[in-house]
Amino acid sequence: MPVKKKGDIVEGFQVMAEVGRGAASIIYLVRDPKTAQVWALKHVEKQTEKDQRFLDQAEAEAKVARAIDHPGIRQISKVIKKGSFLAVKELYLLMEFVDGVSLEKHPPETFERGVELFLQTAEALSAMHEAGYVHADMKPSNIVVTDDQHVKVIDLGQSCAIGTVKPRIQGTPDYIAPEQVHRRPITPRTDVYNFGATMYWVLTRQHVPTALAKGDSLVGSLDDNLITKPKPTIELNPRVHPKLDELVMQCVEVEPEKRPPSMHEVADRLNLILGILRAKSGSSRAGFDAINDEE
Repeated sequence: MPVKKKGDIVEGFQVMAEVGRGAASIIYLVRDPKTAQVWALKHVEKQTEKDQRFLDQAEAEAKVARAIDHPGIRQISKVIKKGSFLAVKELYLLMEFVDGVSLEKHPPETFERGVELFLQTAEALSAMHEAGYVHADMKPSNIVVTDDQHVKVIDLGQSCAIGTVKPRIQGTPDYIAPEQVHRRPITPRTDVYNFGATMYWVLTRQHVPTALAKGDSLVGSLDDNLITKPKPTIELNPRVHPKLDELVMQCVEVEPEKRPPSMHEVADRLNLILGILRAKSGSSRAGFDAINDEE
């Protein structure tokens, strides 16, 4: 894939910098010369037949983003296709530029701030579910916090309609739900699990055991009972509030029926926990990285 340089004009937009790469894509920071507005421009190119799925994912990403009207979900303004009607060879997604840092690169420093960000994320995902879609790849790197401390959920490339059964395993090994590994229907409770695994990592800096070990090897085949149960977050970080620990551990239950039934309920419980933390006089402000703090 030819790489664009600073100053190049691509589909009427001026390239300012390259900001990311995927398996078959490059994301550029671009500027509209007419309005001076800054965007993110994702370029996906089909070089082999195996790359068709990346084009399909990009189109699906745009479809999902357009179906959701929520400030916590990154918006996609335009899809530009190149090639013939029957054989699209490449496309561009003109996306909202999100100026911020992911939870993976900069986890929150206090419990109160962390729960605030968790709550914003849960509300955004709840809106997605209400629109009929599941994100299906929630993880710390897909939660971006802007300078004004607002959450943006990004990367809808693996999102799908509620109830979808995918023909191939898709997800991130450290956060993937058992039903994703075993090719069962993807539901809002799949996002509950992925999000629970995300909160678990933020609180403990450790990953939950999942059905897909790194290296794409299955754990326990189709027997979910063989998946090791994660240690409670409160055992790894004693400063975690018991109600927050209870919520996270319920979210990462192997059986979907044992998880909270909806992201709306997760958000309600996070809102309650946030109220409890704010009511405390300073004790909620211990850092997440205080596992080895002897104070």
